[in-house]
Amino acid sequence: MGAVYRLKNVVKSRVQDGAGFRLIIPSIEIDEGECVALVGASGCGKSTLLDMLAMVLSPDFAMTFELFPRDGEHTDVAAAWRKHNQNRLSEIRKRHVGYVLQTGGLLPYLSVRENILLSRRLLHMNHDDTVDTLVSALGLARLMDKLPGLLSAGERQRVAFARALAHHPSIVIADEPTASLDPITARKITAAVMELVKELGITLITASHDWAHIYNLNFRSLHQESREKEDGRLVESIFRD
Repeated sequence: MGAVYRLKNVVKSRVQDGAGFRLIIPSIEIDEGECVALVGASGCGKSTLLDMLAMVLSPDFAMTFELFPRDGEHTDVAAAWRKHNQNRLSEIRKRHVGYVLQTGGLLPYLSVRENILLSRRLLHMNHDDTVDTLVSALGLARLMDKLPGLLSAGERQRVAFARALAHHPSIVIADEPTASLDPITARKITAAVMELVKELGITLITASHDWAHIYNLNFRSLHQESREKEDGRLVESIFRD
């Protein structure tokens, strides 16, 4: 298995009222099928990095930013951003990336079934046993006709993962998806998702506050370090292997 992402000298700054932080990625390579966790304090740029990996946020500078999706063509993401080729990036996102937000991000007017099937319908995918497998593994069978507003927080996150996995993407990105859940529920969901992504050969990249559990599940960690500039108004946040 080869690399899914290759990043080198990627920079993104967020500055407001003269203060802020600069996210720096000296060099990161993520392989197909890996489970990777971003490790760092709140506000250190984990969500910013995830948004760049999901191609919904452009870097300020990138020497190398490449994507090699499974069964897809190599994409020079840095070049696509420089050329403002949003259509290309949108198509890659739609086909190859599943994204799980902290709050699930389910469409409130669609049933659980319709939310899960949404990505497959957008891609005009034929019916197979993928959704049935996900529904069974995540314990969603009795919820399929309910609206998201009638679900518990844990149920919504399980549905969000099912939707992210349903079109069999190369990559699933999850931004602290269990932050609002109690520890027992969070660990059950994470363990179930880990089994699914391994079975499907999907790369999982997540940020999580439960580092002990992440360690026990053998995630590879990308660690963050901070350094403050001399004037104290800009913090550089650096992620490394």
